[in-house]
Amino acid sequence: MIVVLTVLCTFSGGLLAALRNGTQEKIDNQQLKFVKGPAISAILEGASNDPIADRFKLKDAGVEKSFFVGVFNGEANTVAFESFGKGFGGDLGVMVGINIKDDKIVGVGITTHSETPGVGSRAKSDPAFAAQFKGLPLGDPYKVKSDGGQVDAVSGATQTSRGVAAALTDAGETYKRLKPQLAEKLKSVAK
Repeated sequence: MIVVLTVLCTFSGGLLAALRNGTQEKIDNQQLKFVKGPAISAILEGASNDPIADRFKLKDAGVEKSFFVGVFNGEANTVAFESFGKGFGGDLGVMVGINIKDDKIVGVGITTHSETPGVGSRAKSDPAFAAQFKGLPLGDPYKVKSDGGQVDAVSGATQTSRGVAAALTDAGETYKRLKPQLAEKLKSVAK
């Protein structure tokens, strides 16, 4: 009985592992298309290329990050990548678009969250919240106004707003570390 149970468990585990490995690429493509894609499209609106197709990966502190390229006026000068912050309900995925010529934010979009519907979730759906970041220099630490910073918090969702601010601060640090590699990669995309 123990041998039969061991064989069944081993077979089942192997079958599940093979199924997961076989569908991982489809899962990743679905996430790009339906979870990250809308934020990328909104941030890099007007790009003459397909940012999802023109992407590359770089390692930062042992973690592989995807960077999405935006080509404007024939020049690959904008990248978008995801950063994370801690919101009220858990981790917040924040897609940040940056113009590498002037190191300024071109757009921000929330990709994933577990925030309270109708309260913290408004950080994703409120265009005024995301618009306040456009044109700001990336590099300064971001904080909500109640903490002495420059970010207008979503009403009733200060913790969510702090999470977005933390994600932007983290994105700035990542960008500073990887800017030389990003500039080099963008040269190859422009060709």
